[in-house]
Amino acid sequence: MIHRLIAAALAAALIAFPAQAQTVVLVRHGEKAVATGDSDLSAAGQARAQALAQALAGARVSLVLATPLKRTVQTARPTAEAAGVPVVAIGFDGGDVAHVQRVAARARQAPAGATVLIVGHSNTVAQIARALGDPAPAPLTDCDYDRLTVLQLDGPAARAVHSRYGAPTQSC
Repeated sequence: MIHRLIAAALAAALIAFPAQAQTVVLVRHGEKAVATGDSDLSAAGQARAQALAQALAGARVSLVLATPLKRTVQTARPTAEAAGVPVVAIGFDGGDVAHVQRVAARARQAPAGATVLIVGHSNTVAQIARALGDPAPAPLTDCDYDRLTVLQLDGPAARAVHSRYGAPTQSC
């Protein structure tokens, strides 16, 4: 039921955006198997990655960006495979600020009408949203895994829809 509601909300947002605009979907990676290091996704994180792919089915995703860490790539992979595109990893060379700027620049290079998926981390998703023009990005905590932001890039300020997808985040 939740998947259908999120898919309907996302579809309504995508329909409302002009065809020439780029659409960017930003999420944090799914739940980690362990709290430290370059962890794989847990079973809940794998289910969230599948829920993301289901929510974005029909969204014409043409570019998928993630960090090189396993949890972001594993979150992005089901959507990328469904869209027939690779996951493009953008590293942290130069620190978080440089990473955020490279991700935003790469997303803006997508063709008009494209949908871009960006999978980041709790400390980068809001920064990337702001770099893309979101005037009020939703801050994420270490416990937030179910947040989803959809941005329409068709001018200096992005139009933003903040939502949730998949199973509700469990408190930590």
